[in-house]
Amino acid sequence: MDTFTAVRTAALELESVSRRHGRRGSGREAVALDTVSCTVPAGSFTAVVGPSGSGKSTFLQCAAGLDRPSSGTVRIAGTDLGGLSEAALTRLRRDRIGFVFQSHALNLVPSLSIEENVVLPLVLAGADPGSVRVLDRGRRLLDRVGLSGRGGGGPATLSGGEQQRVAVARALVTDPDVVFADEPTASLDPESAELVLGLLRDAVRLDGRTVVMVTHDPVAAGWADTVLTMEGGRLR
Repeated sequence: MDTFTAVRTAALELESVSRRHGRRGSGREAVALDTVSCTVPAGSFTAVVGPSGSGKSTFLQCAAGLDRPSSGTVRIAGTDLGGLSEAALTRLRRDRIGFVFQSHALNLVPSLSIEENVVLPLVLAGADPGSVRVLDRGRRLLDRVGLSGRGGGGPATLSGGEQQRVAVARALVTDPDVVFADEPTASLDPESAELVLGLLRDAVRLDGRTVVMVTHDPVAAGWADTVLTMEGGRLR
C-alpha cells in the first residue's frame, strides 16, 4: 500500500491556552497549563512527554475538548472549541476525534461484543448497526488490527494488548481529524506496545490521520514525528 501524502494544514491549534484550578486570586489557585501555544499539522504523529505533574494530561484534555481551558483558544481542523455548546462539543468529539485511553475499562464496553465496540461511534451518530456499511467497516478495521474473526466475542476474551488494538480500531472508525492517545502502552508488555504503536504510526503513514499521544515512555515517543516536552505547565 502506498504511503499517504498528507496536506500539511493544521489539525490542532492551541493559542495561549491556560488551565487553572481553584479561584483566581484566592491564593489557592493551581496552574496546570500556562499560556501553551502550538500547532500540530494534519497527517503527523506528535508525542507529548514530561514528568508527572508537568501538565501533559491537562494538555490532552483541553486539546481534545474533554476539559475547557480557563483562557486561550483550541481549534480542531479550524473549529474553535470555545465557541461550541456542550451538545455541539459532544458531537464533535464523537464524529471528529478518536480516543485511545490507558485504562482498558475506559476503552471498551464489557456488555458489547468486540465488533459492536469498534462501530459504537457510528451507531451513536445514528447509523444502523446491522447495515452492510457499518458491519463491513467494523470487520475491515478488526482485520487491520490483527483480530479478524474475533468480533463476536466480548472484550473479556482478549488480552490487554488485544483490547488496546480494538481501541485503536474504534478510534479510527469515524475517520477522525485527530486521534488522541493517553498513555496507550503504559500497561502493555514490549511486544504488545510495539503492535499498538505500529497501528498508530500506520494510521498516519497510510491514511493521513493525525495522532497526538501523551506518554512517559521515551521508546513510545520515538515513534512520533515530533516530540513536545511539558514542564511546569509549559512547553519547553
